[in-house]
Amino acid sequence: MGEPTVTLLLRHGQTPMSVERRYAGRSPKTDVPLTDAGVQQAAAAAKRLASAGIGAIVSSPLQRTVRTAEEVAAVTGVPVVTDDGFRETDFGVWEGLTFAEVRERWPSELTAWLADPEVAPPGGESFAQVSERVTAALHRVLAERERQTVLIVSHVTPIKTLVAAALLAPPAALFRMHLDVAALCEIDWYPDGPAVLRSYNDTAHLQI
Repeated sequence: MGEPTVTLLLRHGQTPMSVERRYAGRSPKTDVPLTDAGVQQAAAAAKRLASAGIGAIVSSPLQRTVRTAEEVAAVTGVPVVTDDGFRETDFGVWEGLTFAEVRERWPSELTAWLADPEVAPPGGESFAQVSERVTAALHRVLAERERQTVLIVSHVTPIKTLVAAALLAPPAALFRMHLDVAALCEIDWYPDGPAVLRSYNDTAHLQI
């Protein structure tokens, strides 16, 4: 019932870490800039979103997301604000490593992490903790931007977390979703409670 708040969820463009499929959370060594291709992807997403009626742009504070958001700001005239709640998972000592490298060095810890959302990587953050802060950030958006269209520029885990929340899916669902760089998703959040996932992993703007 009622008019929803529309969230357009945009994953940042390509980075060297995403090309090599390395864990890249919030540490300084993995907070790297976009590649040239990543900037082009962000610009393509911006062109796609130019006429979407965006009323606010909220970004993770990490440089790859802010740079992506700035491309959209340039074509819409909407300023970028950052919210730490939408940053990527802190992967602790796994930051900068590949899945294979983590499996070789921390096999039991990796198995436990994959099996239980309450388990964190050594020195890092659990998916349960990520869910808590992402949900809090979403509630801020819904309270402050009621019935608007809001672009949230974020990362794989926060976006998947919001999709899982909209679908009432269990935490394990995060491992069964694929999200490309610079992909778009749309979720409508209705004032009486329900949410509707309207699109997921939309990369039509990148098919050039």
